[in-house]
Amino acid sequence: MGKSGHLSPPLEGGQAEAGTVDAEEIVGVFSVQNPHGLHARPAARLVSEVRGLDASVQLRNLTTGGPAVSAGSLSRVATLAALRGHEVEVRASGPQAQEAVEHLLTLAARRFDETAEEAAEPVATGPARSVGGPLPASPGIAIGPVRRLSAVPVDLDQGPRGEPAAEWRRIVEAVAAVRRDIEHVRVVTAREVGTEQASIFDAHLSLLSDAEMLADVKARTSSGISAVSAWAGCLADVEREWASLPDPYLRERAVDVHAVGDQVLRALTGEPARQMTSSGVLVAGDLTPAETAGLDLSLVTGVVLAFGSPTSHAAILARARDIPVVVAAGPEVLSIAEGSTVLLDGSTGELHVDPDSHLLAEYERRSADAGEQRARQLALAGEPATSLDGTSVVVAANLGSVADARAAVAAGADGAGLVRTEFLFLDRSSAPGVEEQHDEYVAIAETMAGRRITLRTLDVGGDKPLSYLPMPREANPFLGQRGIRLSLEHRDLLRDQMAAICRTAREFPTSVMIPMVSTPGEMVEARQVLLEAAGPAGLPEALHIGTMIEVPSAALKIEAFLPYVDFVSIGTNDLTQYTLAAERGNGAVTALFDALDPGVLQLIDHVCRAARGRIDVAVCGEAASDELAIPVLVGLGVRELSVSPSAVPRVKAAVRELDVARCAALAREALTMAGADDVRKLVLAMLSGAGA
Repeated sequence: MGKSGHLSPPLEGGQAEAGTVDAEEIVGVFSVQNPHGLHARPAARLVSEVRGLDASVQLRNLTTGGPAVSAGSLSRVATLAALRGHEVEVRASGPQAQEAVEHLLTLAARRFDETAEEAAEPVATGPARSVGGPLPASPGIAIGPVRRLSAVPVDLDQGPRGEPAAEWRRIVEAVAAVRRDIEHVRVVTAREVGTEQASIFDAHLSLLSDAEMLADVKARTSSGISAVSAWAGCLADVEREWASLPDPYLRERAVDVHAVGDQVLRALTGEPARQMTSSGVLVAGDLTPAETAGLDLSLVTGVVLAFGSPTSHAAILARARDIPVVVAAGPEVLSIAEGSTVLLDGSTGELHVDPDSHLLAEYERRSADAGEQRARQLALAGEPATSLDGTSVVVAANLGSVADARAAVAAGADGAGLVRTEFLFLDRSSAPGVEEQHDEYVAIAETMAGRRITLRTLDVGGDKPLSYLPMPREANPFLGQRGIRLSLEHRDLLRDQMAAICRTAREFPTSVMIPMVSTPGEMVEARQVLLEAAGPAGLPEALHIGTMIEVPSAALKIEAFLPYVDFVSIGTNDLTQYTLAAERGNGAVTALFDALDPGVLQLIDHVCRAARGRIDVAVCGEAASDELAIPVLVGLGVRELSVSPSAVPRVKAAVRELDVARCAALAREALTMAGADDVRKLVLAMLSGAGA
C-alpha cells in the first residue's frame, strides 16, 4: 500500500491507502462492502484483529460524520452504524500502527471474511409440510403443539451488596464462567454444524472482553452499586444504544447484547436459564446437557432439534429420561409457528408439521399401541431376563444420581452397571471430599436395596472439563488427558475417591471400574492407588475391580489385562468413535458412527473370546439398549447389558425373545459383513422370522 502523507480516498473495490499524518499516527479509509454493514459478525472479526496488535486504533464513520470510537470495543464499533457503502476512517498510533491500518484495510476489502451464506438475507419458509432429514435420537411418539424455551426474568434487586472489590470479583468470575460456556458451545457448533454458523458466538465473546464496557461496569461497582445492578445497568445502556441504530438489521443485533447480558446475570444470581412454561413438543436449535436434564417431564412430550446428533450428550440424556427426540431436523424447524401441531417418531426420525386428520389418527393409534406394549413390559420388569433357551442376561442401569437409582429400581433393574461419579465433581468450584462422596455413594447403594452398584472413577477431560482441575488446552482433548490418564496425574483426587469407594464396599455390594484405560500399566497404577486408599484394613472382600474397554488397543490386548480385573465393561460409545475415527457428537459423521460396524464387533468378539470362563463381560454404551444390537452382543458372549433406567423393561423383554444359539450364529455372520447397514439388515431379517 502507498504511504503518502495525505488521506487518500478509497480505491475501487473498497480498499484504501494508509497514509502517515505524522510520525506517530497512521490514517486510512475503507469502504464497507458487507451487505448488512458492520453488524455483529464482521465487527467482532474487526475487533479481534485489532486486539491482537500493539496499537491504539480509532474508527470514525465519515459518511455519517459521527464521533470516533475505539476499534477494540465491540460495543463502540456497533454504534458507528456503518452500512454498506459507508466510508470509515481508521486512525492508529503505537508500535504496530502501520500494520494495524494496513491489516484493517485489507480485511475490509475481503468483507471481513464474511461469506455469502452468512451475509444472505433470511429466507422465508413455505407452508407447513413434512420435514425431511431428521434423525431418530430417542424412541417414542410425541404429538402436540410447538413450544419454545423461555427464561424467567432475573430479579435485579437480589440480596445485599458487598464491598466494591467483592462485587467486582463476582462479575469477573461470572464473566469467566460464561466465556467458558460460550467457547464450549462454539466448538460444538463448529463441529456439528459448521464454522460459519459457529462464528455467531464471536460477537458474544468479544462483548465479554470489551474493555470499555467492563470499565463502565467496574466504575459502577466502585460507586457502591451491586454486581447485579452494575452489570444489568451497563448492558441495558449498550442494548438501548444498539437498538436505536438507524438500520433495522443492525438494530436487531441488540439481541446479542441481551443474550450475553442475560447469561452473565444468571451466572451472578444462580437463576435457571431457559425452560418450558406450557405443555407440548419442544422445538429448539439445540439443548445443553443441563437444559435436557432440567426439562419438566410433565410439560414436554417430545423434542425436535434443528441441529445436534443422535449420540450427543443431550440425546443420551433424553433417552435416559424417556423423551422422544429427533435431531438434525434443519434450521427451517425454528420457523414453525408456536402452537402448530407436530408429530414425531423418535424411533424412525419421522417429523410432520400440521398433519391432516388421517395422519393424526395413525400416530395416535401407534402411540396407544406403544403405550400398551410399555405397560406389558413394565409389568414383567422385575423378573429375570432369561432367553428362550435358558440363558440369563443381567440387565442393569446406568446412573448419575439417587433419582436415577430410584427410577432404576422402579423399572426392574438388576443392579447399577455404571454409576457416573462425575455428577459429584461437575459445576462446582472445588472437589468433593471423601465424606461427601461416601454419603452420595451410600445413598445410591441404599436406594438400590442390595443390588450391586458399579462406581466408575472420575471420567473427565475431553468434553467434560473441571474448572478447579488444571487442564492444558489440547488440540484434540478426546485423544488427550481424560479418564484414568487425568486421575493418575492428580493422585490425591483419585485416592480420595478410592477411599470413599472402599468405605462403601464395606457396607454394600460394590464394584469399582476404571475408565479410559489403554495399557495394563495404567491398571496396575490404579490398583496401587486403590490399595493405598483402602488403608490398613486392606481391600474390602466383596469389592470387584474392573475396567472399561473403550480404546481399541485395550480390546486387542485384553489378555494382558485379565490378571488385574474381575470384570470388564465395554463402552461402545467411545470404542466406536475411536475405532471408526468418527467423533460421537459430530453430526457430519453421524452416518459412520455405528456400534454394529463389523470392525467394532470384531473387537467386542476378541474381548468376549478371551474372557470366556474367566471374567464377566458387560456392555454399558448406547448399543446395550439398541434392539438390533442386543442379539449380536448376546451372540458374541456379552452377559450383562447396562442401559438407561427407562430402557430396562424394554431390553429385558427383548432378551426374553432370543435364542442364544441362533444369536451366536447371527453374530458369526455379522463379523464377516462389510458395514453396519448390512448387519442391521441381517438382524432385521432374523427378528422378522419365526422368533429369534
